[in-house]
Amino acid sequence: MKRDFTWVQSIAILFDNHQLSVGALKTPTWEDHVDRLALTFDGQPFTLYESEGATWTSSTVPNVSIVRTTSTNSVLVEVEGKLRVTAKVVPITEEDSRIHNYGITKEDCFAHLDLGFKFFTLSNEVSGVLGQTYKASYVSRVNVGANMPVMGGGKEFETTSLFSPDCSVARFIGKNELTEGDSFVI
Repeated sequence: MKRDFTWVQSIAILFDNHQLSVGALKTPTWEDHVDRLALTFDGQPFTLYESEGATWTSSTVPNVSIVRTTSTNSVLVEVEGKLRVTAKVVPITEEDSRIHNYGITKEDCFAHLDLGFKFFTLSNEVSGVLGQTYKASYVSRVNVGANMPVMGGGKEFETTSLFSPDCSVARFIGKNELTEGDSFVI
């Protein structure tokens, strides 16, 4: 069996009837000054000025904002009253690849997202690969003593596309159509 390394290339945030995505663009070589962020809101791509503090706010949903925390590759995403996410595009370095035997090539440095989350309105019924880790009663099933701990759960959490809440544990349907306390999904 071959090892299957997993990095987060993009995330989708579904709330009310809206879709927001943050992604890392594929890049053969890494340059800190080249922006590798991909952003969409309700299916429309948009860009931020490459300047620390540059801000995008939705014209239709003013409680949604994205702010650059550095001039390239790093943002703070906020859906007011629901969540705050920090996202930074980072590469797998040659040193990381050598140590962990990732097999990075000259065609792809595996740019991916380094993420941080703060949730403001989670219920005790929260689920999902990420969501379950924020549940008050969460106990990790991961063997933290392993060299490369893996959470697993592909059968429970796999979806047909980035914006589809069709995994077996999903509770999100859309605005006013979900269980009380669950008003968004990542």
